[in-house]
Amino acid sequence: MPTKLPDIEPVTLLPWAKAFDGPEWMFEPKYDGFRALLYGVPSGCEIRTRRAHRAERFTDLPERVARVLGGRQVVLDGEIVSLDEKGKPVFRDLLRGRGYLAFAATDLVWLDGLDLRPLPLAERKRRLTELLPSDTGPLYKIFTLQEHGRALFETARKMDLEGIVAKRAADPYSPETPWYVIRNPAYRQSEAGAVAERRRLSRRETPSSALIS
Repeated sequence: MPTKLPDIEPVTLLPWAKAFDGPEWMFEPKYDGFRALLYGVPSGCEIRTRRAHRAERFTDLPERVARVLGGRQVVLDGEIVSLDEKGKPVFRDLLRGRGYLAFAATDLVWLDGLDLRPLPLAERKRRLTELLPSDTGPLYKIFTLQEHGRALFETARKMDLEGIVAKRAADPYSPETPWYVIRNPAYRQSEAGAVAERRRLSRRETPSSALIS
């Protein structure tokens, strides 16, 4: 198998005003963290933010994730998050380097030499579940609910999460694929100061191409 992976352009999240239901849709909670792609090869892992920069502030996370993957060749889409003692993401802890750092995977894009991007989301989710059948320390999969977006949004609101994400189950993984984020207006961690700090910290990240061609 090749040990280098393609440079993958992540799907963009588009804003949507209101939660909705639909049998052709899959819904996930929106964890407030750093959106990233995780590249894993037998020699190790690398985590990159949306602008293809290496997330250098989280130096030990790729090593811990690599131990979970056991040398599998993967590309995962997801979020770098900081979890409290109850497993809830806390964005302010992430900014300050506190809490338990983890990678919350939302999509499996590449697996052991197979490009999964043309497959429907529902099939990619199935393969993600096979890869990560249970939550394992620093690497786990995001909960997904089919059809019932309003119910998941209400749960996210009660848990003080950032919101939810809506994705069509039949869509491929492509820059042209629309994913929609429905934000919780009452989310208590969305202060302007936190956003400004996130932007300042993201500028410290440095480009890398160690694992991709």
